[in-house]
Amino acid sequence: MAKLNVASDTQTDECAWSSLRKEAAAYAIKEPALSSLLYASILEQENLGGALVNHLSDKLATAEFSPLKLRRVLSDALAQDKMIVEGAARDLLAVKERDPACRSYLQAFLYFKGYMAIQTHRFAHALYNSGRELLAFHLQNRASEQFGVDINPAAKIGSGIMLDHATAFVMGETAVIGDDCSILQSVTLGGTGKADEDRHPKIGNRVLIGAGAVVLGNIHVGDDAKIAAGSVVLKPVPAKCTVAGVPAKPVAGACKQSPSETMDQTLGETHDT
Repeated sequence: MAKLNVASDTQTDECAWSSLRKEAAAYAIKEPALSSLLYASILEQENLGGALVNHLSDKLATAEFSPLKLRRVLSDALAQDKMIVEGAARDLLAVKERDPACRSYLQAFLYFKGYMAIQTHRFAHALYNSGRELLAFHLQNRASEQFGVDINPAAKIGSGIMLDHATAFVMGETAVIGDDCSILQSVTLGGTGKADEDRHPKIGNRVLIGAGAVVLGNIHVGDDAKIAAGSVVLKPVPAKCTVAGVPAKPVAGACKQSPSETMDQTLGETHDT
């Protein structure tokens, strides 16, 4: 496995990396069968950036596109966009804080396909922005094949994102997700029509989108909003508003707390009456 040295100097990066290394070292002793994986993926790496490049390269490689070649490509992307590592660190902390099924940072980093899919998109987005579109689409395709997640490399995603379970998540070309959002499986952020224009949703900060929800068109979902599971959203959603139904309509009152952090998917308990 390649040992990579990619700059990582923010406090968030250091916190996530320190926690990840500490857990990896403990599990390398506790689970000897996994020690080679833990050393190659984490303990032999210099920082979180290097660990990301190494781990994703092994996950996304094919017979025609070897892990070594992919590491070079992902390292180039990291050099183009230093925010990849900060985003990955904030995502890792978000998953650990919000997902009660997450036992450790190590579990999320190695095995949560939602986490890996978002990080793959970060690399693809950097490649797309640097003019390497075909490589970006290659990563999109591999993430779809490996993780069941289809995110256009042109789409924009903030940090502190938890993509829970992740299967069948779809995000279109001109869609945007803000910071600190939580999104469950089978969510679609889709367009309407096929004109080459801004046609996908814009999701604000700290938004919670429930499983199976569909948000269509160039509409804005405000900060701290909640979209109930199974809803079809065709109109803008105000900040702090909960919407539910087909088509989705406002229910109850304003959200009292950030729904993406509480992960409360009920329709009444976190709202004023």
